[in-house]
Amino acid sequence: MIQSFIPMAYKSIKEWPEDERPRERLLKYGPSNMSDAQLLAIILRTGGGGRSALDIGMDLLDTFHSFKELEQASLSEFSVIKGIGTAKAAQIKAALEIGKRLYHEPSPKGPAFASGQCVYNYFYPRMQGLRKEAFHCILLDVKNRLIRHLKISEGTLTASLIHPRESFRDAIKESAASVIFLHNRPSGDPTPSR
Repeated sequence: MIQSFIPMAYKSIKEWPEDERPRERLLKYGPSNMSDAQLLAIILRTGGGGRSALDIGMDLLDTFHSFKELEQASLSEFSVIKGIGTAKAAQIKAALEIGKRLYHEPSPKGPAFASGQCVYNYFYPRMQGLRKEAFHCILLDVKNRLIRHLKISEGTLTASLIHPRESFRDAIKESAASVIFLHNRPSGDPTPSR
């Protein structure tokens, strides 16, 4: 590992092994598996002054110690870092502002379902007029609040084909705490079919 790292200090990031490049690492391992300096390198995009974006990201953290201090620094304070001009300083400030706005953005909360009757009262008006059989999945958070309502399958007047893979895919992707499955009967007969 040390031998492969030493030559990289003298190469541009494009010449690094693919698994060591910040952008490729993020795409492969996800943003939560990135160091702060790697995330900054992605925001900076390119180096400057004969230094890589990762070198500049590390210098920023050495100088300002945290994202909070970076956020509070003035644009002129960024100029002490070699390779940071007004454009790169503006990119960093913009990214930090997006993070701040995201933190303060309220998360939408749907209705909570305490019983089967609550589910019926909410979805009956939405499904009563359907002329084809449909299978829906309701994604819920830990407090049984609606995250999302998805139509998984729509069939014919008398049948709707469903595969478990499609039924659970979005629930897993959205990290739903629980799910409710709904199925209508256009005929009005609630008797289960074979």
